[in-house]
Order: sequence, then C-alpha cells, then structure tokens
Amino acid sequence: MAPIVEKENLSALLVKKDDLQIVNLDIPKPKSSQVLLRMGPVGICGSDVHYLKHMQIGSFIVKEPMILGHESAGTVLEVGSEVKTLKVGDRVAIEPGVPCGRCSFCVGGNYNLCPDVEFLATPPYHGSLRQYHCHEAAFCFKLPENVSLEEGALLEPLSVGVHANRKAEVTFGDLVLVCGAGPIGLVNVMVAKAAGASLVVCTDIDDKRLDFALNCGSDKVLNVRGLSEITAAEKIIELLQNRRPNRVIECSGAQSSARAAIHAIAAGGKMALVGLAPSDDLTLPMITASCKEVSITGVFRYANCYPTALNLVASGKVDVKKLVTHRFDLKDSIKAFATTFNGEGVKVVINCS
Repeated sequence: MAPIVEKENLSALLVKKDDLQIVNLDIPKPKSSQVLLRMGPVGICGSDVHYLKHMQIGSFIVKEPMILGHESAGTVLEVGSEVKTLKVGDRVAIEPGVPCGRCSFCVGGNYNLCPDVEFLATPPYHGSLRQYHCHEAAFCFKLPENVSLEEGALLEPLSVGVHANRKAEVTFGDLVLVCGAGPIGLVNVMVAKAAGASLVVCTDIDDKRLDFALNCGSDKVLNVRGLSEITAAEKIIELLQNRRPNRVIECSGAQSSARAAIHAIAAGGKMALVGLAPSDDLTLPMITASCKEVSITGVFRYANCYPTALNLVASGKVDVKKLVTHRFDLKDSIKAFATTFNGEGVKVVINCS
C-alpha cells in the first residue's frame, strides 16, 4: 500500500440547483472487494449538467448533496483484502455502474438493466469528481502503457457507442446514419467506422459539431436545421449515393430527427434509440416503420463493453482524444460546467490530480 500524504479529498459537490461547491471530504477506506483510487481525469457528461440545472433526470431525483462525475480514470493507491487482479500503481478506467450480480438481468449478461445497479453520480450514489474514490475492483480496467488516463476516462462514453452499435448490429459494408453530433453521436460515428461501415452520414443542426463529426470519421454530414422530415430523409439518401441507410443510431433525442430517420431507413433496417427526448412521449411514423419491418431498439448505458472500448483505443482504431476541447483543474469545476452548459466545447475534462 502506497502512503497517502494528502489530508484532503477535494470534491465537486452538488448542493442544490445551480449550486456546485468544491468541498473537502474524508478520504474513504476501500472495502475488501474495492480499490482506493487517486482520481485523474473526469469528463463532464450531459447528465451531470442536467442534475446541476434541474436536480433530476426522470425518476432520479437529487434529494441530498451529491458528488458529480462518472466518466473517470485513476491510479490504484490501496487494494482491499480480496482483490487479486489489481495492485498499487495500476492505472485504471472506471466502469461507473456496479450491478447486484444476482438478478436475472445480471445472470443473463444484461447487467445494465439491473434494478439495483449503483451508478456513479446517479441519486442516491456519489460520483467520482473528487481526489480520492473507492470502487469495486471488478469494474476497474487496467490500462496498457500506451493508453493515457484521459483516454481511460473517455472509455465511458465510448462504451455507449460500442453498445449502441451492437444493438443496431452495425457491421462490414453497412450504410449508417448517426443522428446528432454531440459527444455520444461522435463516439457512435467512430465505432461504426471501426466496425466496418462503408459510409456514415451524421446529422445535426450545428455546423461546428458537424465539422467535428467529419474529423471523427463521418463520410458525409447534413445540417437538418429548418428541413422538413421528408426533405431531411431525401437529402440523407442523396448523400448515400441514392441509397437508404440500413442502420440508424439516433443520438439527438429530437422527435423530428427520429421521424426523418424512419422515413430514410431501408426496409428491414435496424434503428437504435440512444438520445433521450425532453419528454417521455415520442411520436413516430409507426405505420411506415411497420411496413418496412424496421426493428427499433432502445439503448440504456452499456454492458460488457469496456474491454472492447479499451481494445479499440489501445489498437488505435478509435482516437477519443479528438473529442476533448477543454481541460480544467478540479478547483475550476464551476467554470468547467459553465463551459459545457454554454455549448463552448465538445468534451470538457476535469483533472482531479
């Protein structure tokens, strides 16, 4: 066990709506199955900002102060008595959701659907935006030498891309439409290309985000601002050389985007819904989807995706570093969140070291 010199554990604590404070908390002690981590980079997710601004996402309500952050990586400082897979000094990526391991979903391999999952920065569980954090060793993935801690932190959003592409069954030669060029849309573009998609079209209403999509491997982009859903579908088909996409990954959460995608998709195509709409209600052209026999599936987080995401980064097939536009120190977390909320960057990373 390495000695811990510092006496403080500075943490980004959400106290109430629009009130994020940097406070000093006790350094936690790891349980027998856990490791104590000296936290490194933590990426800001849209969910973190949403909790800051609204104190809830759907049925998840912040009822007491909560540490934010779940896209993270760190260095092992101490290991619990039962931990055999990690040692002091190992650099690890943290998969933030720890399931029960006993329910039918966990036993069946779909542990992302576990009703008792403890997910970082999801009420009532604290997140990892702090200097020291304890986590289950089974959900810490050792990083090879050629993968940085920052890349390790970004395995979290990349895993969403891996899971969504698996659900949409993207493979060699597919024509893929990715709706939305935010961070999740961009990782889906990257994974689709790595999976062998022959052409990827990305849509958004922001030209700067679409430029990012091109830099992340999208073959074509389309600004759909002001376009009717039928016109948008026609332009998507045109960009695919008068062919329809057979795979769609909808990341925008916008009803108009999802509707255009159904009009554009090929018969027998598969569509994965990743983006969360502002409302729980989404009206889609279901007769069109039914007549085409379009398979529509939901996407919730990920399961068994971290090893694949890590392999994609370690092999150079995916470069998540492209996503990072801003970096801040932990003490400047308030400014980092403002940067994200104002849409000034794509992926904002906070360094806890």
